[in-house]
Amino acid sequence: MAAQGAILDRGRIEAEIISMLSGRVPGGVNVSADTQIVRGLGLDSVAILDFIMDLEDRFDVSIPLDRVAEVQTIAELSGAVEALMRAPG
Repeated sequence: MAAQGAILDRGRIEAEIISMLSGRVPGGVNVSADTQIVRGLGLDSVAILDFIMDLEDRFDVSIPLDRVAEVQTIAELSGAVEALMRAPG
């Protein structure tokens, strides 16, 4: 979990997301900031939702499903996580 009061910058969040995905995607899939989450990872919808729950635990945030539907790339997901971490309350 992210330490309370400590907010990671987008680059570190992105690196952590890529690291978390490295063990989940099929061999040969290159994960980068520009990778499309739905089409580029080779994961089914259940695996993606499971990953989102792990992200919520790791970064101590709650990612609304409508927000999940809005992001398309790893970079956009990193930005969403960063914004949620910075949000008050």
